[in-house]
Amino acid sequence: MQTRLLLASVTTAVLTACAPAVSPTSEGLRVLAAETFLADIAQNVAGNRLAVDSLLTPGVDPHEFQPTPQDAIRIAQADVLLINGLGYESWLEKSLEASSGGLRVVEASAGVAAGPGGNPHLWMNPRNVIRYTENTRAALSEADPDGSSVYAANTDAYIAELRELDSWIRAQVERVPPDQRIMITNHHALESFAEAYGFEIAGVVIPSSSSGAAPSAQQMAELIGIIESREVQAIFMDVNENPDLAQQLASESRVRVVTGLYVETLSEAGGPAATYIDMMEHDVGLIVDSLQ
Repeated sequence: MQTRLLLASVTTAVLTACAPAVSPTSEGLRVLAAETFLADIAQNVAGNRLAVDSLLTPGVDPHEFQPTPQDAIRIAQADVLLINGLGYESWLEKSLEASSGGLRVVEASAGVAAGPGGNPHLWMNPRNVIRYTENTRAALSEADPDGSSVYAANTDAYIAELRELDSWIRAQVERVPPDQRIMITNHHALESFAEAYGFEIAGVVIPSSSSGAAPSAQQMAELIGIIESREVQAIFMDVNENPDLAQQLASESRVRVVTGLYVETLSEAGGPAATYIDMMEHDVGLIVDSLQ
């Protein structure tokens, strides 16, 4: 699948490398997205009318992020703040309390049912991102009514790309026999992907949403048992996750550790996951190649 998104470097250090080159035709409206993948999705809706900034930079894990005073200033100066929602940005609470009442906070995931246990990683299913895109269009149109027709057209074009991406993923997954679509992940980030495309997550290394948590010796033993009895071929990890526990499991079984997934963040411009669509293509390629 050929990704048609154009990328360029931006003029300030705080703009994300994932955003296309933009010469805004609408001045004054300041749009900030919490994560890099949200900024890229929103930029596709905004097109050349607005430049969308990202609070986090490429390569930063949202689970580990702590806002600085400068980040609080950027939030306070924004007119629209796009977040994933479902508790994913718990670190934003204090900054939002300190912001002015004029800030419009938009949950991109609104209207999408959370995963098991309230899992917020819904963007790993492109069909969910269609709703993210529609919610972004509605928010930008409300904040900038004069741009409504532009946002609507851009949204239609991007949704067509997302549908194409979904079809491409389904075709790639067909390369993996159904009885081999078994995964172990480092934590629960791939549940929406697995549910959408017929994979089974047989276990997780860290049975918590916190990256600081650690499994007990009994839980590690249970995972080894699952790996051996189910003939699991790979443990999948985000590029930012510590592979030590997964490598320990690998040393005691025949499972491989695949560390190159981008889930929580995009890569720098020129990297393998510089846009949301690039990210999904990259991740699906790694998953399919590892399970064949």
